[in-house]
Amino acid sequence: MNNLIRHITSFIFISLSLSAYPISYSFRGLSETNGLSDLTVSALYKDSVGYLWIGTATSVECFDGFRFKHYPIFGDDEKLKWVNVIAETQGNQILVGNDMGLWRINKESGKLEPFVAEVIKFGVRSLLTDAQGTLYIGSEKGLFVCKNNELEQITINADMWSSDNFIVDLNMGEKDTLWILTRSKLYSMNLSTRKITLCPCGDNDRQDYTYRKMARIGSRLYLGTMEHGVVVYDIPTGKFRDNWIDLGCNVISSLSGDGKDILYVGTDGNGVHFVSVKENKVMKSFRYEPGTNGGIRSNSVYSLLVDREGLIWVGFYQLGLDYTLYQSGLFSTYSYSPYFDSKDIPVRAIAINENERLIGSRNGLFYVDETKRRFRSFKSPQLRSNMIMCIYPFQGKYYIGTYGGGMYILDSSTLTIHDFEPSETPFVKGHVFCIKSDNDGCLWIATSMGLYQYKDGEQLNHYTSSNSKLLEGNVLDICFDSTGKGWICTATGLCIWDPSTRSIKSDVFPEGFIHKEKIRTVYEDSSHELYFLPDKGPIFISDLSMTHFRRFQPGTLLEGKDAMFMIEDREGWLWIGTNQGLYRYDKKSTIVPYTFVDGLPSSVFITCFPVIDASGTIWFGNSKGLIYLTRDLRDINEENSYPLAITDVYVNGKEPYHPAIQSEQHLYKVSLESSHKNLTICFSGFTYSDPVYMSYEYKMEGMDDDWQLLGGKSELTYYDLSSGKYQFKIRRIGEPGSEICLSVTIASSFNATLWGTILLLIAIICLSYAYYWRKKNSPALAADAIETGKPVVEEKYRKSNVSMEECHRLANELDMLMQEKRLYVNPDLKIADLASVLNVSPYTLSYVFNQFLNKNYYDYLNDYRIAEFKRLLNEDEYSKYTLSALAELCGFSSRTSFFRYFKKTTGITPNEYVQSIGRTNED
Repeated sequence: MNNLIRHITSFIFISLSLSAYPISYSFRGLSETNGLSDLTVSALYKDSVGYLWIGTATSVECFDGFRFKHYPIFGDDEKLKWVNVIAETQGNQILVGNDMGLWRINKESGKLEPFVAEVIKFGVRSLLTDAQGTLYIGSEKGLFVCKNNELEQITINADMWSSDNFIVDLNMGEKDTLWILTRSKLYSMNLSTRKITLCPCGDNDRQDYTYRKMARIGSRLYLGTMEHGVVVYDIPTGKFRDNWIDLGCNVISSLSGDGKDILYVGTDGNGVHFVSVKENKVMKSFRYEPGTNGGIRSNSVYSLLVDREGLIWVGFYQLGLDYTLYQSGLFSTYSYSPYFDSKDIPVRAIAINENERLIGSRNGLFYVDETKRRFRSFKSPQLRSNMIMCIYPFQGKYYIGTYGGGMYILDSSTLTIHDFEPSETPFVKGHVFCIKSDNDGCLWIATSMGLYQYKDGEQLNHYTSSNSKLLEGNVLDICFDSTGKGWICTATGLCIWDPSTRSIKSDVFPEGFIHKEKIRTVYEDSSHELYFLPDKGPIFISDLSMTHFRRFQPGTLLEGKDAMFMIEDREGWLWIGTNQGLYRYDKKSTIVPYTFVDGLPSSVFITCFPVIDASGTIWFGNSKGLIYLTRDLRDINEENSYPLAITDVYVNGKEPYHPAIQSEQHLYKVSLESSHKNLTICFSGFTYSDPVYMSYEYKMEGMDDDWQLLGGKSELTYYDLSSGKYQFKIRRIGEPGSEICLSVTIASSFNATLWGTILLLIAIICLSYAYYWRKKNSPALAADAIETGKPVVEEKYRKSNVSMEECHRLANELDMLMQEKRLYVNPDLKIADLASVLNVSPYTLSYVFNQFLNKNYYDYLNDYRIAEFKRLLNEDEYSKYTLSALAELCGFSSRTSFFRYFKKTTGITPNEYVQSIGRTNED
């Protein structure tokens, strides 16, 4: 326990010192292929909702982890569009400063709008808000203070055009002080009196210094320059310090800090550096180094952000953006610095107690005693085989089984290892798969040459297929249940050691049991249910008497995966390691997946039985290290930094339908017209990791009977929705409290007033006609109705007088228009436009599509667009085009509608189709 506390304390200290960096420094790049419209990234900001705002040379981009929204900057002078700064004010209002002035984001219109343009008509380089909501604007013509919707201008020099008024950065200090950095000087301003004081440079006049950025940690200001690296200003003494630290480049493009110790420095030439101001040294650097993996893509860094989750965002000149993939740190990979690091080691066996760690791998055996600070590794030639298959602590010793090298005993007090039984062949040259003990204190050893039973160092029995009912083949495991029975897993099936008769039985299994399959292991939970983990196929579950048994239910996250091990935690949930991930199961219906996002180094688990230590921490062997849970799972829901959010609603494949979206207490509402029947719902959890690891469950009430699983996607599409009300719900798997709801109302096409008037007129006409008919005709008319035999058509077309010949003619003309003039490449083509070309009414053309061609207008156009896409793929001149670019050339209005319709019509994704025909176009 003391060891665990020490480890946690060390982890917390490191986390606080390095601003809670993510566990992994795996970078993901964003560029045009991901939707970034401009590759020069000059400003970065993450808002309180969770969106990342990206300033470029020509636009502002909003990124939610999956999709980009574009806010282009319009103007004649391209140089002035460059975004200098992005900030957030109260109410999640996003402000943008560039050399044209100050702008704000209008999320409903999707546009940038000028903000106080009548006053601020020049460049804005810095934006700062305080706790009271006051906005400080650093511009080329001085400081502006916006408070309670009133704007105050403060100039440092009375001459508006003086360089003294060219403010490049602002920083809020202590004791009612605002620090102001201009291109060449540093000032302080008393916020109460508005008095501005120059910070004198002393002997150095600093005429050749061009300041760019500023950060404050404690009583020091750190000033980034264009020529002299980082300059330090000590606030108490009022002294500057040059040549503070060598970063390999003196051009500082970005500067910020954690407020405690770490300074984040971006350079235009030598990458990114994290500097400890307490130790005055670089703690971590990220550079582009040719021939190596894992670094950033360029050393020309134009912007840098370390957000509150510890993710690192790096903006480049003409290369887009890199960011570290988020990991929650729920799991950590074990290391004991500087002696041992289990990273990338395939762990096959473990033994964990209060102080000692014993790790078996394909590369030998490793022993760690953190209390006594001891470490030892055991490998060939000390071992006959480096592949450790099992480790079992028994009576103060560790028993070690290997593959091909027999069995050993490790004495941890002396750190010596010796043979278990050198006279027995399997314990010298054979395979030892499992070592267990029973309630009588006997040691059982599963080997390639049968099953052994020892007690007090003496061999009691050696069971083989020739002297007992033991099945042939390797004995893989023996598991003792709460009744004392030993379930023996072999390569050819299952048998049982019966303690009452002290014999092995293989003919006691009922019909339909799993005894004829190869079983890896058997696990008994606290409810005394047995879980059989077969080599292939679903888990098998039985009671102790084998009276009631079943296969694990299909259609879950475990389907198609091979279970490698199982262990029950203190909350009664089962942890199941598979060849494709780690899962936690509540034994009812909830299965929670754990992935890279949670800190797993790999989704591949091998047969390594987990251990729960005295503190309740669970340790797992993974194909890339020894991992352990770092904290209580009950705290996980509270640790999600941002709630799920509905980010967009697309209607009929068109642009996002913003105006009707409202959010209150995780409830969203959208009201749509009766023609809006195809709905694409986009959402995000703002977990910036590889999208393939995102897992959710959703339900559309009235359409889905139960929660549906969704992985690797952040949008769902529903087609042909009828008028009415719908409730779309989505949440993180295993986190009911994360649920959000979108209430959708689709208006009815029925207009009560209009139809009431029409029906009244029809009723008057019918009554008048009936009266006239009764007077004119004999009352002896036949009462039987004559069946007409007319074909059934949709209600709205019942009175159409379009003939079949007319339908044939219009269909042929349509095909000729599409083939000769390629009208489908126009994404804004409306049915009214097409009807005008054909010189018919939109109603008539709609009839042709729906009643003659049996498809709607959009499907008709999209079929031609898909065909055009396939044609372009085969043209060499389009081989370098991205899939999104090709889709745009074919007339699709968005990437989403293209991917959705392609999958709908072909059954595969565009990427899969490209691969199937041997092309190299990428998305």
